Amino acid sequence: MDGAAILFILAVAGVASICLFALKGLLDQVPDVIDSAGKARDAWHRFKKPEGRPRADNEEPPAAA
Repeated sequence: MDGAAILFILAVAGVASICLFALKGLLDQVPDVIDSAGKARDAWHRFKKPEGRPRADNEEPPAAA
């Protein structure tokens, strides 16, 4: 019975170690995901903003009021 208890403790410790390692890897990626989301949001705002887009050569400039 002692051998089973030792194996159970080692198994629980191994699973906990793997879970912590996976959680650390996931949390290490969070700052990069947040930075990428901010860059995507900024690019979307630049795309939707009409005065920020460069004109093509065949487009006329906006008429002065």
